Amino acid sequence: MSGGRPEVRPGPGRPEPAAATAEARETSGATTGLVLTFVRQELGEDAVQEVLRRAQVPFTAEELTQPSTWTSYDTRIRLFTAATEVLGDPTAMFRMGAESLRTGMAPAVVVLVRAMGSPRQVFQRLPKAVANFSTTSTMTVLEVGATSATLRYELHDGYVHSRLDCDYARGLIAMIPTIFGLAPARVVHEECESSGYDACVYHLSWDRRSRRPWGRRSVSADPELTALREQVRSLQSAATDLVDGGDLESVLARIVERAAAAVLAPAYLLAVSAPGGGAPLVHSAGLPADEVPGLTARLLAGEDLGPGAVTVDVASARRTHGRLAALHRPGDGGLGDERAMLAAYAGHAAAALDLVMALEDSRSEARRAGALLDLAHRLALAADADEVCAVVADALPRVVGCGSSGVMLWDPASASLRTTACAGLPPEAEIVLRTTTLHAGDVPELFGMLSDREPRVLDTTRSSGLLRTLLGSLDLHSAVAVPLLAGSTFLGVVTASWTAGELGDGPDRDVLARLRGVGDQASTALQKARLLETVRHQATHDALTGLPNRVLFRERLAAALAAAPDGGAVGVLFCDLDRFKAVNDTLGHAAGDELLRQVSARLRAAVRPGDTVGRLSGDEFAVLLPRLGSPTDAGSVVARVDEAFTEPFRLDGTPVEVGTSTGVAVHSGRVIEVAAVAEQLLRDADAAMYRHKHRDRPPTPTPRQAG
Repeated sequence: MSGGRPEVRPGPGRPEPAAATAEARETSGATTGLVLTFVRQELGEDAVQEVLRRAQVPFTAEELTQPSTWTSYDTRIRLFTAATEVLGDPTAMFRMGAESLRTGMAPAVVVLVRAMGSPRQVFQRLPKAVANFSTTSTMTVLEVGATSATLRYELHDGYVHSRLDCDYARGLIAMIPTIFGLAPARVVHEECESSGYDACVYHLSWDRRSRRPWGRRSVSADPELTALREQVRSLQSAATDLVDGGDLESVLARIVERAAAAVLAPAYLLAVSAPGGGAPLVHSAGLPADEVPGLTARLLAGEDLGPGAVTVDVASARRTHGRLAALHRPGDGGLGDERAMLAAYAGHAAAALDLVMALEDSRSEARRAGALLDLAHRLALAADADEVCAVVADALPRVVGCGSSGVMLWDPASASLRTTACAGLPPEAEIVLRTTTLHAGDVPELFGMLSDREPRVLDTTRSSGLLRTLLGSLDLHSAVAVPLLAGSTFLGVVTASWTAGELGDGPDRDVLARLRGVGDQASTALQKARLLETVRHQATHDALTGLPNRVLFRERLAAALAAAPDGGAVGVLFCDLDRFKAVNDTLGHAAGDELLRQVSARLRAAVRPGDTVGRLSGDEFAVLLPRLGSPTDAGSVVARVDEAFTEPFRLDGTPVEVGTSTGVAVHSGRVIEVAAVAEQLLRDADAAMYRHKHRDRPPTPTPRQAG
């Protein structure tokens, strides 16, 4: 990446209105987008246009809804004022902040906030994240407790405070507990800069538990799961949009513009190698022009850009294109570990750059270029590793020009390759390939590939005996196998193969280059699939115990009720630990966490195969009993669960006796309203557990007949 002074281009990559170029970057599009989305949902598109007309802003509605579009404080206040007037509601800005979850808060923010674990932890870190949305004010935490906090919000010198800005901020901070399934915080605001005070002071309080009834909550309403889905869709959309960019310059500009889909920040910097050598290509947003060269040099050198910077490599499995950074002001930062999502986005960007550079090198090969573009689109939408392999195998004959293809994934446990997908083979040959396992100890070519990570050209005359036999049984003459790599990690191979009449002396360099390119894209897509699987797992499992959480437990309960045979029964067992608070208070939270892990292990050992143990909250566990011959069969499981607590738990070498209060509810008969029955079972089991805890008598399963 050396070769002279970097070529600097501003982002985003579309022409800007003349007035917009003078706009200070003081307000994130995450804020202006919420304003317009709220107005649109309340009164429609005409009202949005009226807000823009009254505010006289130099942006379109589409630009103002992009997180990468930053505007001035003055523009923000004019939008707030115009929106309040058009809506005809003096409380509109508070409602706008309080309802931001409904009207489109950035999914990345919701996911990171939810990952902190509690409103208290969010409020503790909130001041560092304010610069993600505005650079004109400072927030300070004066006090924070388990269910209360006091915040100080001060506008910087040179700006005129607006009560509307204060109303919006109050609404936002009141909304934070709702991300955790709680009621909104109560906000007392008696000191406001608009009234002559030095700063705005907010006193917040919230409930430790949700006051909403069970029946009003559903899987679809879970804010974290909804945000995860939106974030995945956003990354997939960003990937598709990047490969739609066409030429290299458009793609680079879009990479900077769309980075906000992964990480919200006031500024971004991208530097990549220029095709054919020369100075690196640089695109930035939100940075003074005189600072870009110095920051670029430090970025490319791998130097630390400061505590407010999130930097990742823009790299495919085979090539590092450059580096991407999301930059906050010194002392400010994100809400959590945002590096993983920016790295996932950079992987999409690298795949897009791989594709664009390949297209620029082979413009004359229109058919193959079209096939590569189709492959990129389909890979961007692939949801899991099997789908990625199927897409790659299907595309390889058109991209490479081979007669058949395959993708084989590596199993480290058995040190072997197994075919996951193939294309272009007769059905009988496909069966042979899919049922063949290649062990590294039996195939010298595979053993060598594991050592040097280089492709192998295979044929029926020079390859090892096992491969010659396999090629012959598939009626193939030759093949090329290219390793799939994630850094230095071996993921598997992609293969392109030909019969005797399909290829002359063997694959040429162009074929090998194209196969490598597809392999790089496949590696990136497989990494993305694993990330998405991790995200899905985190959304449905408890991080401490690994057990299904409330969301997944409800899904499995609903599925069990729907699948229950006539005459069968489904039960739910609730367990609440006795004296758990005493363990935390006397031995510490680390011991409490270890106790929860040991409890989860004992419960899993106590239940039957096919039962589901879940951790619903704190020290509350539940067991799903999907196959009960009769309602009384639940009693044996209850007995085993009770027995699991007879032996003391050992915490830091100390035996600790912890009991449990249990409650069980059973449903038998036909199920018409699955969701309603599931909620009733949960309530009944919870009530039975509560009676057990407070009356000290064992739960009695009560059959419920379908109405």
